[in-house]
Amino acid sequence: MARKRRGRPISGWLILDKEAGQTSAQAVAAVRRITGAAKAGHGGTLDPLATGVLPIALGEATKAMSFTLERGKSYRFAVRWGEERDTDDAEGQVVATAPARPQASAIEAALALFRGAIEQRPPSFSAIKVEGQRAYKLAREGEALVLAARAVTIHRFALIAHPDADT
Repeated sequence: MARKRRGRPISGWLILDKEAGQTSAQAVAAVRRITGAAKAGHGGTLDPLATGVLPIALGEATKAMSFTLERGKSYRFAVRWGEERDTDDAEGQVVATAPARPQASAIEAALALFRGAIEQRPPSFSAIKVEGQRAYKLAREGEALVLAARAVTIHRFALIAHPDADT
C-alpha cells in the first residue's frame, strides 16, 4: 500500500527566480514549506552559484517534469578574462592570471566553435550527481573529479555585451 503524503494536494507550476547561494533542492523545500504542497520537484538543477528561472512542479504537474528536462534551456553569463580559478567559477580562488584580453571580434569568431553538436566536459564544481552526491560537494571536500564529457547541442551562442576589457 502506498504511503500517504502529508500536505495539501496542490497541482501546477511555479516559476521561481532562484537566488545565488541556494540549491535547487533548498528552493523546492522552501516552496513546499510556504505552500504546504504534498509533492514538489524542480525541472532542472541550477548550481548553487547560479541565479535564474527554476521551474517547480507541484502535485500532478510533477508527472510532466521529464518532458521539461528534455527541452532546450537558455543561459546568460559573464566571463572574467585573465583569471583561472580552482573551481571554474567566481567562488574559487585565483590560481593563475594572464595579461591577454580578447577583442570582441575574436570572441565572436571563437563562439562559432561551440555551436552545434559538441562534447562538453562539465566542471568538477557542478550540480551533476556522482554516486548519489553532487559533484560540487565532493570537489569542495577535496576529491579530485574528472567528469565524463557529454554530448550537447548549442543552438545559439552570442556575445551580448563586452562592457570592458576584463568582462
